[in-house]
Amino acid sequence: MRNELPSRILVRAPNWIGDAVMCEPALRGLRALFPKAEITLLAKPAIAELFIAYPGIDRRLVYDDRGIHAGLSGKWTLAGLLRRQRFDLAVLFQNAFEAALIAWLAGIRRRYGYGTDGRAFLLTDPVARPDRATLVHQVHYYWDLLKPLGVTGAPTVPALTVSADEIRAMDERLTESGVGREDLIVGVNPGSTYGSAKRWLPERYAEAALRVCRQIEQGQRRPVSVVILGAKGEEALGQSVADRLTVRSAVLSGRTNIRELMAATKRCTILLTNDTGPMHMAAAFAVPVVAVFGPTDWKTTAPYGQEASIVRQPVDCAPCLLRECPIDHRCMTGVTVDMVTQAAAGQLAQTIQPAAAATPAPTVTSFSPLQGVTVFLDRDGTLNPDPGYIGSPDRFELFPGVGAALARLTHAGARLVVVTNQSGVGRGLFSAADLDAIHAKLRRLLHDAGASLDAIYVCPHHPDERCRCRKPETGMIDRAVRELGIDLSRSYLIGDHAKDMELAKRVGAKRVWVTTSAHGALAKTESGEAAAVVAPSLDEAVTWILADAGAQEQKLPVGEGTS
Repeated sequence: MRNELPSRILVRAPNWIGDAVMCEPALRGLRALFPKAEITLLAKPAIAELFIAYPGIDRRLVYDDRGIHAGLSGKWTLAGLLRRQRFDLAVLFQNAFEAALIAWLAGIRRRYGYGTDGRAFLLTDPVARPDRATLVHQVHYYWDLLKPLGVTGAPTVPALTVSADEIRAMDERLTESGVGREDLIVGVNPGSTYGSAKRWLPERYAEAALRVCRQIEQGQRRPVSVVILGAKGEEALGQSVADRLTVRSAVLSGRTNIRELMAATKRCTILLTNDTGPMHMAAAFAVPVVAVFGPTDWKTTAPYGQEASIVRQPVDCAPCLLRECPIDHRCMTGVTVDMVTQAAAGQLAQTIQPAAAATPAPTVTSFSPLQGVTVFLDRDGTLNPDPGYIGSPDRFELFPGVGAALARLTHAGARLVVVTNQSGVGRGLFSAADLDAIHAKLRRLLHDAGASLDAIYVCPHHPDERCRCRKPETGMIDRAVRELGIDLSRSYLIGDHAKDMELAKRVGAKRVWVTTSAHGALAKTESGEAAAVVAPSLDEAVTWILADAGAQEQKLPVGEGTS
């Protein structure tokens, strides 16, 4: 660079969201090099929106290549606009020939950028592109472009900002979708505008999100919801993930502009994602990321500063950088739910403090008599009235006192797991999405009362189907044991039906019968054995469990068979 300092600098931003985020440290470096210069960012609409109110630039110019700046005449129009600005330096982070051509047509005296795409003759200061044999991260690629200008040292982690008003507006929007302001959020970004080859399977995203929700709930004792992100055209993909969830969720796929997407991403406690722009946004907001990589090169585009975030299945054909897989998509199908949830556990361990380290709520005591205890709960007839098949949240309400009773268990340290037969799905009386909405309401009602569910397991099958999950079969509890690490020798099951008591007998849980439904007079397993305790309400059942657990802790006997 010649000795004179530029006073008016034009910066041509990269075209993709992820690239623009990775370029941000270089923007800061440019500002540090020329603190008195007026810096103008020329960017496509989405990128210009990304840098609204960004402190490192003075002005933004939108390059509308699908509108006023389309075609050769549009490029000439844009060049004329730039010519009138009298820029004395153009820094081209965008690699294409077109970027150099527009700067040349605009008559900008100094044109600085990598000599890529056959454009070196249009640049006054072409910089040799790094050797492909020594791949560097894209953050360094943009940073290193500035070294001949005088930048030194190493780049920092990218950083973005959103305003308090933008965060507040997103909070209000999520609240309208049932996601509370205090909820911890598992973000899921299952799509990719680059092509389907970068997409992990939606059903695996759903299962991974559910497991990560449980990981967070166990450590935080706070409600956890899922927010699904995505671009326009990915609405159906986002909904397909939501339809498989049994926790509160909001689908924002295709329903946000860039600023709203930034605010939603910043609200996440963790983001599960493919290699996409929101992945880099999350890293720039210091949100822990779990990034599934397949055909793209993790060495160059991983979330910068979060090396532990990468999940990939090494295969011979990756990275191929193809938009569509011509064979069997093995780089993605080889990535398992276990791999993603293990990576999530590691990421969360670095960023989320255990609940005990936080300021405790007034109702929580230092003594947790039910620590390590699991209470399985039937749903219909136990938690809520059972008028027949409930297929809408509008028809779902808890029995009086249920929320407060379960809050006592939550505060005592117990895990709460719902196991419920819902053959209405198999009979076609309501959909899985309807059931998810009901369970979202269930979680919300319990959260408002101070209670927290660790999981909800459902058997959706028709009674004529031979499945292993319909009570009194043990499939739902078997799954809970695998996924949550439950010790069945320290478990209880509260229900209102002989099938519940039979299930408890089969898995070795203590049987607690509540006489809150028409089945209340039976109080036996299907094989005729009496329940451990019969209680007229869930509150009294909880009182008995707390006493029994306390007696076990102190090795004192407690009488059974009370009513």
